[in-house]
Amino acid sequence: MSLAVVFSRARHGLDAPLVTVEVHISNGLPAFQLVGLPETSVKESRDRVRSAMVNSGFAFPDRKITVNLAPADLPKEGGRFDLPIALGIIVASGQLAEKSLQGYEFCGELALSGEIRSIVGEIPVAIACRDAGREVVLPMLNAQQAQQVPKVVVHGAEHLLQVHSFLLAQQPLPAIPALPVREQQHTPDLADVKGQAHAKRVLEIAAAGEHNLLMLGPAGTGKSMLAQRLPGIMPPLTEQEALATAAIYSIAGLKRNLTDWQQRPFRSPHHTSSAVALVGGGSVPRPGEISLSHHGILFLDELPEFPRKVLDVLREPLETGVVHISRAARQAEFPAQFQLVAALNPSPTGHHQDGRATPEQVMRYLNRLSGPFIDRIELQIEVPLLPKGMLSQHTQEESSASVRERVLAARQLQLARQGKANARLSGSEIADFCPLQQADARFLEDTIHRFKLSARTYHKIIKVARSIADLQQQAQISRAHLMEALSYRALERLLSYLKN
Repeated sequence: MSLAVVFSRARHGLDAPLVTVEVHISNGLPAFQLVGLPETSVKESRDRVRSAMVNSGFAFPDRKITVNLAPADLPKEGGRFDLPIALGIIVASGQLAEKSLQGYEFCGELALSGEIRSIVGEIPVAIACRDAGREVVLPMLNAQQAQQVPKVVVHGAEHLLQVHSFLLAQQPLPAIPALPVREQQHTPDLADVKGQAHAKRVLEIAAAGEHNLLMLGPAGTGKSMLAQRLPGIMPPLTEQEALATAAIYSIAGLKRNLTDWQQRPFRSPHHTSSAVALVGGGSVPRPGEISLSHHGILFLDELPEFPRKVLDVLREPLETGVVHISRAARQAEFPAQFQLVAALNPSPTGHHQDGRATPEQVMRYLNRLSGPFIDRIELQIEVPLLPKGMLSQHTQEESSASVRERVLAARQLQLARQGKANARLSGSEIADFCPLQQADARFLEDTIHRFKLSARTYHKIIKVARSIADLQQQAQISRAHLMEALSYRALERLLSYLKN
């Protein structure tokens, strides 16, 4: 027949919308017309497809070929449509029966030799094909990653001829190799950090409830070491969380192997990073560092060295857990449910009382952090210098494994009670799952008014107190839990003292 229909998938944020590749061959002067809002990389597929078919031994029709990528109002980019276009021409020219395409979707870029090259975004494609009830044929490298998606049939191909023989039922496609298992890297242990019992306690609370954490202290007190050990005491990713994380990495062109499949991401961008690097963007929107930290940790070291405008773009994602990117021709939404961990020094010289920085320089340095940004961080602590003799002592510090047991127990309580971590509770859910006794509620409200804190801080203190109670396996939030949570909101007073 002269008309063929092949199913493929486009890339639109984390979604993979269906694209119907319609190929029509008609009489007329030889021509190859591609319509359906294709970008330059898609238009160039005409030459790739022609050479790939000829070099693979197929007859390229010397007639008028029209290829429509529907829907017409969806922008198409990349080389992912090369394989379905080639198969559509093969079917429309009578070199393959159309019924052999039923139940399949195809994505892949063709080399001039007919080899199939990898694409970006195989995880969303596999998820969409599973939901549509179809099998998917992908380049072999993409099929390795996509086979981690449950309940979907994935086929991997390396050459156009392999796909043709598979659709003719002449021979099966090659077996998909298992994902490489990288040697397990040494996970930094909390026992490596000497002293700092107070900071370790706060780190445990942050891990238990997924609370944001800010550490202020002189250089060399262990702030970065503590942040790097946070993933080692957090619960592993669930299958659903691991799949969501893998989908984001997939559209960013990054891969996750079996070793880190259930490990929480830990991203530590340099302080010269721009707002677009953190949030995401581009003419074709791509995820930024905060989306790559989804279900993981975003560590910002030397926090005041980041431009203030860059830090302020984090305020909305910290509250909503999503990022909306709008461009002239594209809009995209990426998940950004990350846990922020930040560290800063009390002055631009690293120490407050070393005499090398004037009060004006210290104030200018600390004023780079806006009040609304600090207000969104639940846990704010000071990490002091170690007392004399602590470094030379050979004391046995608590390991990450033992701390992780308590964190897991607290997280299981939260999941059984509300189905999410305490930091993710909404205002109405706080009333349902974090009730306070009347006297304690009045005490907390009086404290909030006395220190002129915001209503957002009121709710964040309750959520931190809920995590403290969960670590102690207590069902009711007590006055002691509230007072401890209040003690971790001391940064405003610290900053006020340092500025004076």
